[in-house]
Amino acid sequence: MSSFGRVVTGLYIHDIDPWLLRFGSGNFGIRWYGVAYVAGFLVGFLLMRQMARRQIGPLKESELADFITMAAFVGVMLGGRLGYMLLYDFSGFIQAPWRFFQVWEGGMASHGGIVGLVAFTWWYARRHHYDWCGVGDNLVCVAPVGIFFGRIANFINGELYGNPADPRKVPWAMLFPDEINDVPSVHHAVAARLPGMSLAEIKGALHDPEIRKVLQEFLTPRHPSQIYQALLEGALLFLILFGIRWKFPRLPYGILTGLFFLLYAVFRIIGEFWRRADSGVILGINKGQFYSLFLFFAAAGFLWHGFSRWRSRGA
Repeated sequence: MSSFGRVVTGLYIHDIDPWLLRFGSGNFGIRWYGVAYVAGFLVGFLLMRQMARRQIGPLKESELADFITMAAFVGVMLGGRLGYMLLYDFSGFIQAPWRFFQVWEGGMASHGGIVGLVAFTWWYARRHHYDWCGVGDNLVCVAPVGIFFGRIANFINGELYGNPADPRKVPWAMLFPDEINDVPSVHHAVAARLPGMSLAEIKGALHDPEIRKVLQEFLTPRHPSQIYQALLEGALLFLILFGIRWKFPRLPYGILTGLFFLLYAVFRIIGEFWRRADSGVILGINKGQFYSLFLFFAAAGFLWHGFSRWRSRGA
């Protein structure tokens, strides 16, 4: 039984369908997760077009469609997937490398996506003879939009949920059915009351009062940490960076990229305090927090580069 006892009754049980549109009873259709990625790329393109029209940064409006498409595939998709396999599922990747291509099973790492975008922008700038930091400064201003949509998709999927929360102090705490598969004690307790039912079958029967009663008894009230991270790493980071870019369009190249690495690391570390350590810990902290520490070095390098240019201009 939940450590919060009888106060669990009446809490919201996460029951959002991850499918926007599903064809038949199989796994073919349109998921909200895919819609989130498309929305992030589309909004990012529209924002970068506005910057190009104001002549902010080196990219021309006619180049943006190809740039965003390539950044999405090479940087975000390949980088995010490879980052997940190396950082969060390395043993599984070594045992079965072909799992890299099984993207329908999920598994993307924002840290991997960031590294992928850094590598892609370096290649793109070098090929087209642009300033690498100039291309990057525009990209990091819109990247938080994609992070925001991605975290919202995590919430819709009911994955990457938060740590236990006392509903008396956190009235928006909720119950996530995925805990049945993630926490052995909960799995055994629910299986004893609902023998033979898989997690998918339980999720499909959440309208049944008896099943909801069992879940309210054994599931743990938790923080919807996906929403917290969407607001921190996504909305707030976007407002800061895009606001600076729009207000100071001639800011020396590199400063905004450095600010992105700095603020993303800070917001990610903060948000992870509410998130369940689903992928283990390193040196006593969540893996997401540990990997974010390395972003401070990248931030220092880009900020030093940007402010050096600022001083050389006599600002």
